[in-house]
Amino acid sequence: MKRTFFVPAILLLAAAAPAQTPPPLISPEVHSDRRVTFRFRGPNVKEVAVSIEGVSKPFPMQKDDQGVWSVTTEALPPDYYGYTIIADGVGLFDPSNHAVKPNFLYRASELHVPGPASLSWEIGAVPHGEIHHHFYKSGVVGDDRDFFVYTPPGYDPRGKQTYPVLYLLHGFSDDSSAWTAVGRANVILDNLIAQGRANPMIVAMPLGYGAPEVLLPNSGVWRDRAITDRNFDKFREALLAEVIPRVESAYLVTKDRNSRAIAGLSMGGSESLLTGLNTLDKFGWVGAFSSGGISEDFDKEFPALDSKATERLHLLWIACGTDDRLIDINR
Repeated sequence: MKRTFFVPAILLLAAAAPAQTPPPLISPEVHSDRRVTFRFRGPNVKEVAVSIEGVSKPFPMQKDDQGVWSVTTEALPPDYYGYTIIADGVGLFDPSNHAVKPNFLYRASELHVPGPASLSWEIGAVPHGEIHHHFYKSGVVGDDRDFFVYTPPGYDPRGKQTYPVLYLLHGFSDDSSAWTAVGRANVILDNLIAQGRANPMIVAMPLGYGAPEVLLPNSGVWRDRAITDRNFDKFREALLAEVIPRVESAYLVTKDRNSRAIAGLSMGGSESLLTGLNTLDKFGWVGAFSSGGISEDFDKEFPALDSKATERLHLLWIACGTDDRLIDINR
């Protein structure tokens, strides 16, 4: 009788026991020679590859007898990369990696291939500034939005020292965290200030959409001048009427054009030019990097410019790579 009791009991316990959890994967694994191994568990998947930002072709992955796919790349240059696991044609985040590049349209897992301390975006043994996150209701755009502010090492909100301020604008599809979460602007400034290559400054990084509907599928932005111009115009209005007053009331900034700069990337580059060059009473420094979305009708775009404009600018910096598809309009 005892045997007939214990055998069913053992079977019941075995059935109730949870299935063995496979060990966690390490992915990505960055080797000392800067090669990178990616791993993905997919026993029922037929084809897997990894697509890395800046690399022309995806790397095919191979499956082992445990159903784990992997590939090891050649040595990659030190940098931060976005990457996507492609399983049977579907792009996925790497489930073994918590780091994600924020973006409204093109989010991806993030890979850091470390480099020497001399690289400006690597965290160094230097004093660090702080990043502050602000939220407000925009009366201009009609939505709830945010902006980030970097304060340099040693900033004392109760002190008397005031600082120049840079309004740093992100590109299309990015959000307001892009310059710190992806562009490492705070780390770069920490290093440059410590090296004496940059003056301590405050950097405000607002959300760059005056017409948020440009992010919707088939919005027509960049093809339809009406929505493109509305995006630029409403952004400028929100920056001047809402963001700048909030920054100047909350932080110790020097409140004159000689200490106020504006610069941006891609869409943000166009916004920097359209805002800075049309309000020279507000900005003495203007920078634009790979500007996109601006039209070639410069008389229409810059009605406030005249022959004396250059005399009022401390710096106008326009940069674009020669292989960039935006090079013609930037030239």
